[in-house]
Amino acid sequence: MLDAYTLVFASLLITTGTLGDRYGRKRLFIIGLGLFGLSSLGAALSVSINMLIGFRALLGIGGAMIMPSTLSILIDVFRDGKERAKAIAIWTSIFSIGAGIGPIIGGLLINSFHWSSVFFLNVPIVAVGILGGIVLVPESKDPRAPKPDFPGVSLSVIGLVALVYSMISLGEKGWSSPVVWITLGIAIVFLSAFGWWENHSPNPMLPLEFFKNRAFSGANVALTISSFGMMGSMYLFSQYFQSVEGYSPLISALCMLPLTPVVFLSTMLSVRVNRKMGTRFTMSLGLVLTGIALFLFSRIVALHTNYGLVLVSLFINGVGIGFTMSPATTSIMNSLPPNRAGIGSAMNDTTRQLGGALGIAMLGAVLNSIYRSGVGSLEGVKGISSGLFQHIISSVQSAQAATIGASPELSSLVSTVSRQAFVNGMKESFLLASLAMVLAAIAAIMILPARQVRTNKLPEASEDIEAL
Repeated sequence: MLDAYTLVFASLLITTGTLGDRYGRKRLFIIGLGLFGLSSLGAALSVSINMLIGFRALLGIGGAMIMPSTLSILIDVFRDGKERAKAIAIWTSIFSIGAGIGPIIGGLLINSFHWSSVFFLNVPIVAVGILGGIVLVPESKDPRAPKPDFPGVSLSVIGLVALVYSMISLGEKGWSSPVVWITLGIAIVFLSAFGWWENHSPNPMLPLEFFKNRAFSGANVALTISSFGMMGSMYLFSQYFQSVEGYSPLISALCMLPLTPVVFLSTMLSVRVNRKMGTRFTMSLGLVLTGIALFLFSRIVALHTNYGLVLVSLFINGVGIGFTMSPATTSIMNSLPPNRAGIGSAMNDTTRQLGGALGIAMLGAVLNSIYRSGVGSLEGVKGISSGLFQHIISSVQSAQAATIGASPELSSLVSTVSRQAFVNGMKESFLLASLAMVLAAIAAIMILPARQVRTNKLPEASEDIEAL
């Protein structure tokens, strides 16, 4: 149910971004909202797992139509550099707000009502969005957009589906699974073919010459690696609060909530810092701060960690996220002409999704490997059958659930050993994530220019002349 959305959403972003440039970003935005609302209604009314999975996939299509359109519309509406930077910062902050309050609202709804209420909630929100879009949002598109690149679309979708699925399988099954290597091989073949085609096509969907721009390529590299560490670590944070500290999903979400205002405030502050010090300094500072936060948590995490120390780590992480995401998005969008805003927005979203999926997969794989090694000492212990051991070794949640009804001594032993093994895995995973942040900071310093020159001023002027 979870993977159906991620798989479809991440694989279609580049395609929908180019469609918005050609046929109209507002149009694609409204259609995407409509599809998202109808799919949410269908998911809420689902009477089987397969039906729910199908509507989750349709939600992914709707989301892929909405996301690139939102940012590309902002780029068209806000032409002034300072106003555009503020708009992008606010746009970026919305992610932190959603990530913070979404689990809390979802937990409250599920605890108070039926699970379907989570999907029903989307319907009125979508209705307001459609009405506001029709009334307030101007239409924009590229009058010189090339014809649809159908071979490029096919190659990119197949390649990205295989890539995202390989990451998902890696997190679930580990490196030893043949599925991981088969799907990764398919991804390499089709994405390589996509790159070759785009380099030779008369109407490329994603012109590879964009990557010659250091501001564009550097921001994408840094954004991918930073999403790897940030999304992967956030996933493990929630697992830690529930599986080790024993908090409910709702309390776990509340523990993560302080991160939201910190990200919002630091994102808005990053606009000023970016203007004075440049994107390279601002992004590098953000990445280093995130690396420090993750390293700190890797040192303090234990079976019972003082929440005050966790809060310090979350605060530093929030500042790092705020100083990274907004400047990276601004760098990507300012490096492209406004008529290609859709593909710029799509690349921004795609790198976030791919980096996040890779982070969850690889950090999860590291954690699982160390966890399985840690609970291996329980094999053969009196009272632990081979069937029970398979439950224990599969995950810390399964280990705790499997011993319900067992003797207090056995339950306590399995709980302690499994939770300690999970904590040991978290230490190494967060250490890896902090290293990824350092590498991202180095990449940002080496690739990004000290000061970015907006390359989209000339195309804007030419468009105005052409219109006259």
